[in-house]
Amino acid sequence: MTTLIIIVFVVGYTLITLEHPIRLNKTATALITGVLCWTIYIVSVEDTEHVLEELGHHLTDTAQILFFLMGAMTIVELIDIHDGFSIITDRIASRNARVLLWLICGLTFFLSAMLDNLASAIVMVSVTRKLVRNPEHRKLMAGMIIIAANAGGAWSPIGDVTTTMLWIGGQVTTTNIISMLFLPSLVCLLIPLVWLTFTIKPEMETEVSTADRGISRPYINPLQRRDRRTMFAAGLTAILMVPVFKTITHLPPYMAMMLALGVVWAVSEIIHSDKDEEHRYKYTAAYALSKIDVPSILFFLGILLAVGTLEATEVLSTVARSLDEAVGDLDIIVLIIGVASAIVDNVPIVAAAMGMYDMTTYPPDAKLWEFLAYCAGTGGSLLVIGSAAGVAVMGMEKLEFGWYLRRISGLALIGYIAGALTYFAVYGLTH
Repeated sequence: MTTLIIIVFVVGYTLITLEHPIRLNKTATALITGVLCWTIYIVSVEDTEHVLEELGHHLTDTAQILFFLMGAMTIVELIDIHDGFSIITDRIASRNARVLLWLICGLTFFLSAMLDNLASAIVMVSVTRKLVRNPEHRKLMAGMIIIAANAGGAWSPIGDVTTTMLWIGGQVTTTNIISMLFLPSLVCLLIPLVWLTFTIKPEMETEVSTADRGISRPYINPLQRRDRRTMFAAGLTAILMVPVFKTITHLPPYMAMMLALGVVWAVSEIIHSDKDEEHRYKYTAAYALSKIDVPSILFFLGILLAVGTLEATEVLSTVARSLDEAVGDLDIIVLIIGVASAIVDNVPIVAAAMGMYDMTTYPPDAKLWEFLAYCAGTGGSLLVIGSAAGVAVMGMEKLEFGWYLRRISGLALIGYIAGALTYFAVYGLTH
């Protein structure tokens, strides 16, 4: 039974990694894999009630992550529908490529921590399209946006789905993950950024901002400007208050995110209450819900169910023991997990690691969980297909896999290692 489950999981995992060559959506594969694994498990044992109890336990944990992500995605969409992000992007204007590079990467880093790495990457790539004319320079910017988005998401409990999973699971706490990973994540970005700053070609140094190109912008009346500012402030404040609400009330994070969604939803209804139904609909949360990335949410459901089977059948604990015997050093194991997350999706890898190591041995805020959050979050930058932000930017800017490997992967690897060493230094000083 266990062997068959492992075979189904490995085949499904392989098909997920080959999504583009075989042209089979990874969400479909993940859902089939997850259900098949539990089906094999339940038909292979006599005590079906015990299997159903385990399934219910895993579904409860999985549902918390999915509701949290759905709420966050909807709030981000509501801000975007109201053109709220232009409050930030309209203020970016520089003729110097080096200054522009630092501005874009810095904003991406902090925006990713406040929202999430995928949304911030999409927003900032849209900005570079308006500001940068040189195609090669724009591709370099896009590559650095991927590194900045993943680095920024790693140190925030709401910035990257893997850190969010660890936060919801209780492996890390808000203040600790921020204090321990902020500096390593910043170093992970700064090392590649400094390197690239001194290697930018002279002819790339002068860029023309949107304002200087004479690009006409649509007229925005005072009422639209008010609505844009209101929704941006409401959405950002609501998301930032999620960790605070969780800390004060001790309720699960998804409850805080549902409250945040309800508040932002109410604000959007109030400011458009005087409009007719047809005009108001495109600014509603109902419309925003229709635009969120539902396939990604279902992908997380399928893969987390599949990983749950491996945990329930004690496959993951066996793998953990084997890794400990073969490698020995837990830090090296986590570093390898981070590199592996660039090849395959980091969500199932982190889900597997959460099942491999129990919280009795490794309590909340243990070194294992902190370092795992860093490695899984930033390791995806090593390849363009290694993270959701990377895949999104790859599609928007038509980045080739080979080009990214030649121009960005080396920089990402240097930053990844430098950030890991910084984490060890921070941990040594604080413990």
